[in-house]
Amino acid sequence: MTTEIISIGDELLIGQVINTNASWMAVQLNDAGAEVRQISCVSDAADEIQRALREAEQRADLILMTGGLGPTHDDITKDVLCRYFDTHLVMNDRVLENITSFFQRKGLPLTQLNKDQALVPEAAIVIDNPVGTAPGLAFRKNEKLYVAMPGVPYEMKHIIQTFVIPYLQKNGKGEKILHKTILTQGIGESFLAVKIADWVAALPSTIKLAYLPSPGIVRLRLSIRGNQPEEMMKLLSEEAERLKTLIPDFFWGMDNEKLEAQVGKMLGEKSASLSTAESCTGGYIAHKITSVPGSSTYFKGSVIAYDNRVKEEQLGVCKQLLQDFGAVSSEVVEKMAEGVKNLLKTDYAIAVSGIAGPDGGTPEKPVGTVWVAVAGPDGTVSKKFLFGDERERNIVRAGTAALGMLRNQLLA
Repeated sequence: MTTEIISIGDELLIGQVINTNASWMAVQLNDAGAEVRQISCVSDAADEIQRALREAEQRADLILMTGGLGPTHDDITKDVLCRYFDTHLVMNDRVLENITSFFQRKGLPLTQLNKDQALVPEAAIVIDNPVGTAPGLAFRKNEKLYVAMPGVPYEMKHIIQTFVIPYLQKNGKGEKILHKTILTQGIGESFLAVKIADWVAALPSTIKLAYLPSPGIVRLRLSIRGNQPEEMMKLLSEEAERLKTLIPDFFWGMDNEKLEAQVGKMLGEKSASLSTAESCTGGYIAHKITSVPGSSTYFKGSVIAYDNRVKEEQLGVCKQLLQDFGAVSSEVVEKMAEGVKNLLKTDYAIAVSGIAGPDGGTPEKPVGTVWVAVAGPDGTVSKKFLFGDERERNIVRAGTAALGMLRNQLLA
């Protein structure tokens, strides 16, 4: 079933609030076999909402709206829907009773604005909202279904799960949309595309491929639509296995796996411990590692050696090395890794030193230059990376590169 999402609210358009509702809905709809054709975001203006509705009904069978159903003056969605569906507001006793009970449970007074939320378009199918005060509203027109929901995330989610998903299950074609995602690290999108070109050309016509790049990682998502989920997943898995054999040096996981979790699992299997020494990443790598439940069994700690004195006094990097080669060098980053490994008595250690930006670069070491070292039982290795000029992006890419290097050492 073709679907469109319309998110209503000025706060979304000015970036004050991130539109997480739309992305969450898209995932649920996809899992239910619905095809999301477009996601639109419009202001709290009647003409903009009506225009979005007119355009959506040309493309989709199911139109979902969030926002503008609250009790304040800028919540105009109900009035717009009345004009669009040629109806008027009426008091709904059941909704009023639900609102009254809601405020009584919370021990709060019931204002006239709250009571007015029980005014609903007469032509609407009223959808109960026990977790909030504004009910959901559904309309049928020209064999299409329109559903308006509150913008409060947990209220929207309740209506999606109790009304929209059951509707799709009952009225859909029984088709599923399945995905398989291959995770790669250490190779750019364009280089990866060249490397797997023959495999892409040989993909069955039923499978679609999408490249999903992010800092340091490129995901390859395979998608298939149909009504035989077991056969579909078998086909996706077979193609994913073929791809793995083509890029063994860059493949590291599938679907929703996280690099830091995989590294942690590998450390656990070896009963090995880890520490980090971070300069330009400022603790980002340690944060990623400790975001994994159970990481305390293998991660011992970190030294944030942002200042050269910390590199010297805590990690044992001699002043002469810093003077001769600079903090951003293989010589220094290797000593940092070995220093924290010895200090915290771990089996492995990661060290990072670089120029995150936006300033501080030189012709010899431009912004984005990062050295990563990994010290382990068999010695220390280091590698130079040249990222970009965006500070936050460089920090993320450096962290991903460091975890990738550690993974390779653990595999060796």
